[in-house]
Amino acid sequence: MVASAREASALRSELEGDFAIVTPGVRPAGSEPDDQARVVTPAEAIAAGATHIVVGRPITGAADPASEARAILSQISF
Repeated sequence: MVASAREASALRSELEGDFAIVTPGVRPAGSEPDDQARVVTPAEAIAAGATHIVVGRPITGAADPASEARAILSQISF
């Protein structure tokens, strides 16, 4: 399922079963939201119930995309 982090926790509580929630519009803390209106940080998205996050421009626009991806992963508690 694709859902904002703002809806992820409600979906988890209302729907039964083990299912994936993909959350777009995720931005690392301190990043610009660009054209995303409902942004959350990686940690906020995971805490809300997302199983997968979509982080586009903060990674693709970084000088070192791999380093940026590692930094984003370090913000998520597993």
